[in-house]
Amino acid sequence: MEKTKNGLFFVLPALVGTFIFIIIPIFCSFALSFTEWDLLNEIKFVGLDNYKSVLSEKEFLQILINTFVYAISTTIFAVIIPLGLAAILNNKIRGAEVFKTIYFLPFITPAVVIAIVWAWIFDPNIGLVNSMLKTHYTWLFDTCLAMPVLIFVSVWKLIGYNVILFLTGFASINPNVYEAAKIDGADEIQIFKNITLPLLKPTTYFVILVTAISSFQVFDLIYVMTSGGPNDATNVIVYSIYKYAFEYFDIGKSCALAYILFVIIFILTLLQRKLAK
Repeated sequence: MEKTKNGLFFVLPALVGTFIFIIIPIFCSFALSFTEWDLLNEIKFVGLDNYKSVLSEKEFLQILINTFVYAISTTIFAVIIPLGLAAILNNKIRGAEVFKTIYFLPFITPAVVIAIVWAWIFDPNIGLVNSMLKTHYTWLFDTCLAMPVLIFVSVWKLIGYNVILFLTGFASINPNVYEAAKIDGADEIQIFKNITLPLLKPTTYFVILVTAISSFQVFDLIYVMTSGGPNDATNVIVYSIYKYAFEYFDIGKSCALAYILFVIIFILTLLQRKLAK
């Protein structure tokens, strides 16, 4: 009993913080999604009107498509590339520790800083990319190029973290399995396909899940680099939530859109879990 009391005492600050800053806002925002409120006037109950209004707006389909294109593309590249890099680094190549550090640096760098630097790199007038390629593309101002640029930057930022996760998965595989496969005459490709990938399944599932969820919640890169433009070509759900709340001052629609995003992520998580089994 004494140990239980001591344990509760030590976790109490974390529990209080979770309750105040996570649990209470969840219930409050859910309640606000059924109301009309502009932060100044009285709150009015409107039922499901906010959900109907958000889902019926002509921009919603475009925003939804943008969100899925960004999230799916980022997840695919941010899983395949780190998996390949982790497989190379796992072979104890010279300077592996240096490469791990280099890959991980973008992940611990603030996203706003990364967005500012890459926005300068892709600037159409003074950007490094146009200077090196001798081109005149308006990267972040082109409806066809803006989204691929954002996906590239996002993948570049996530590579280091996912490499570390895959290296942890590689470390959990018993080396004796590889030696037995080599004795049986398996080559490197067969070992990777028939032994490494199946044994990495839990790690791969975790990486896919975390990367997909973070991709659906992207905000800072879009806010700094494109502001959802041009012509809503990079506008995604989380950025729309921000616009409803702090540009249009429509808290009800903002909360409704937030819970629409929650339902989407929840369904995708269930599907991924089912596929993983």
